[in-house]
Amino acid sequence: MTDAASPVAVETHARVARKIDVVVIGAGQAGLSSAYHLARLGLTPHRQYVVVDQSPQPGGAWQFRWPSLTLNTVNGIHDLPGMKFSEAVDTSKGEVHAAVAVPQYYGAYEKAFDLPVRRPVAVKVVCERGERFRVETDDGAYAARGIINATGTWEAPYIPPYPGAERFKGRQLHTKDYQAAGQFAGQHVLVVGGGISAIQLLDEISKVTSTTWVTREEPAFRDEPFTPDVGRAAVAMVEDRVRRGLPPGSVVSVTGIPVTPAIIAARARGVLERQPMFAEMTEHGVRWADGRELAVDVILWSTGFRSALDHLAPLQLRNVDGGILMTGRLATQVAKDPRIHLVGYGPSASTIGANRAGGAAARELADFLHLT
Repeated sequence: MTDAASPVAVETHARVARKIDVVVIGAGQAGLSSAYHLARLGLTPHRQYVVVDQSPQPGGAWQFRWPSLTLNTVNGIHDLPGMKFSEAVDTSKGEVHAAVAVPQYYGAYEKAFDLPVRRPVAVKVVCERGERFRVETDDGAYAARGIINATGTWEAPYIPPYPGAERFKGRQLHTKDYQAAGQFAGQHVLVVGGGISAIQLLDEISKVTSTTWVTREEPAFRDEPFTPDVGRAAVAMVEDRVRRGLPPGSVVSVTGIPVTPAIIAARARGVLERQPMFAEMTEHGVRWADGRELAVDVILWSTGFRSALDHLAPLQLRNVDGGILMTGRLATQVAKDPRIHLVGYGPSASTIGANRAGGAAARELADFLHLT
């Protein structure tokens, strides 16, 4: 007979999965919106649904953003359902750091609606077990009837492979690793990428040291106002892609980059003289196809992120193109398995999109599982 306190007994007990209806993975904008709507539908927290989040505190990926990112420069933070941002954060005293303000807002939101967020809990893998999913975490396992995945992209930074990368002796980092421009003083920094973050960091770094900017394609700047119609058209194009099972693509690639006073000033300083993408990396820099070389000390890859979905790999949701065929009212439901919703993927990869998608996913999943 095995002693109940023995390692064997403890290990056996640890493998027992707790039964629950819905596990929401991630407590950023998408996850909190989904949890709010599950609560509104009458689901009991901790017994019928739970939110697991790997971050040490509320705030999603915002708590890890670089210190100079303020609410004035960020691309937009939309109010979560049921509580305005201004109810939790005082924005009247000048620039507010996003890495401080957004966690403050999310924390107040979790508390106000008594959302069942457990942290820090990292999901290791999700596997199918008959009528349920086994959600393995570093703090036990769940046997869930449905999954709302809201892990975003922050944990999946993308750096494209380039010939000679292993030879380069300088420093390489991604947007995710960036902290402050001062760390590059006296060094020549090559910024790679044509998105909003790339331009913001290029502008900031160019004020303390020399820079070069390269992009794969000519950046598309947008001088005319960004209207709701433009936004809806861009989201519709991304939604069309995921409904055909294609990788989502970027909303910015459709809308273009809005011209701000900071961009106008950077142009005047000659910072935005874009170079085409180099062909290879050398020991001390990069080389273009025409043989031209540039010595650089640092390469900052501001080349975006991919959806952080590795923990769902055993479910084999991706097709041969690398995309996931999506369905549902707002394209959050996985066509291959309607018990799974991806919120913050494709057309819902924005704060306002995540809000609406969280509501749609909660209602559709609850209906499918007959929870209401």
